[in-house]
Amino acid sequence: MTTLELWWFLRGRTADDRDPRRLTTLLAVVAFATATATLLVVAGGYGAFTARVDDPSAGPDTDLYPVLAGIAALLLLVPLATLSGAAARLAVARRDERLATLRLAGATTTQVTTLTTLDATAQALAGAVAGVVGYTVLLPVVSLLRFQDRTFTLGELWVGMPAILAAVAVVVLVALVSALASLRRVLVTPLGVAARTSPPRLRARRGLVLVGALVAMPIAAGASFGSQTVGILVIVGVLMLGFAALGAVGPFALQVVGRITGRWARRVETLLASRRLVDDPRTAWRSVGGVALATFIAGLASLTAMFSPGDEASRWDVVLYADVRTGALLTLGIAGLLAAVSTGVMQAGRAIDQRDATAALVLAGTEQRTLDRARLRETAIPLVASVGLTTVTMLLLMAPLVGFGAYQELPVLIELLAAIAAASLLVMLGAWAASRVARRTS
Repeated sequence: MTTLELWWFLRGRTADDRDPRRLTTLLAVVAFATATATLLVVAGGYGAFTARVDDPSAGPDTDLYPVLAGIAALLLLVPLATLSGAAARLAVARRDERLATLRLAGATTTQVTTLTTLDATAQALAGAVAGVVGYTVLLPVVSLLRFQDRTFTLGELWVGMPAILAAVAVVVLVALVSALASLRRVLVTPLGVAARTSPPRLRARRGLVLVGALVAMPIAAGASFGSQTVGILVIVGVLMLGFAALGAVGPFALQVVGRITGRWARRVETLLASRRLVDDPRTAWRSVGGVALATFIAGLASLTAMFSPGDEASRWDVVLYADVRTGALLTLGIAGLLAAVSTGVMQAGRAIDQRDATAALVLAGTEQRTLDRARLRETAIPLVASVGLTTVTMLLLMAPLVGFGAYQELPVLIELLAAIAAASLLVMLGAWAASRVARRTS
């Protein structure tokens, strides 16, 4: 009861009007809600295609649609996990600092763990419930999409209460795991957390996983698996491994870019952004990791521009080509939206965590517009680096399948560049929104 009373007291306490506690809670709830609604919409689409497998009126290729929908769902799991992790980490630094102070004041391990569990569960549960409401609101809009020469029905897209409860449980579990994992620093070295010690440097050996994926793709492309479906799944698995490898090598690449940028910086905002990038490259990568996947998906989706049914194609061949293109662009749009929300949440969290340092810079004479430019460059620099790294990796992975010449086709190149530009614009809008948050809390 003492721990519950302490948790309720800490949640109800507001130091001043600029206290970011309520703002971090709101941002976390929005992020969890977006992740939950997207997860349910994707699951509903997959379930709708699965339900049509035995429907003769849906065409001759009904068994192919669940495979393609499953591939799209697997690709979207990465930005969904990133967004959920961003929501869980949003208040971690501030929570760690507060809990470390409580530990130094004599709070027990059980009390600190209980406080963290209550905080994380309350935010995730509120966000998940809001996401379920958002999913029900989106159902009529999603039902307007046309696949297999007809639109969806609400019954096809409804996943059912067991799936909804499972989605809520998954979101809460992700929040709990992220929150409890952050407790290790507080429980072991509360003084180090309170002093905000710097993280260790990253090592180049992170790139070995990416090298393995690049070596595995030509082998997978040339192997015979006896089944087209098995071959597709193996190739998609290698692609997922390649993107997972980007998540490992990306922070190291951003750390190197930050050092180079800082060495050649000629303006204060560039120097400040580069120093922040070097200090925490993992968080910088998480803020642009969504657009990295969007770039990856854009490379796959743009290939649909080079295919078209011939003059002698049947009605269902035309429908299949149109549906593949629609599905690819829809997956890309969802990934871009998730990237924008993830960037906004991560950058807002960083702005809140850095408000003491920002206030010190303002007292030292730094102009507010200089700090705003530094925050935007803190996103723009990793954005350019991640898009470049992802594009090169995607081209190297796809070369054994379609060749480099596929991306020299004008329609493919235009669509690829347009998709990358649109996703990047969404991410920069998220960063701009985060700068408004920083002004409010500084």
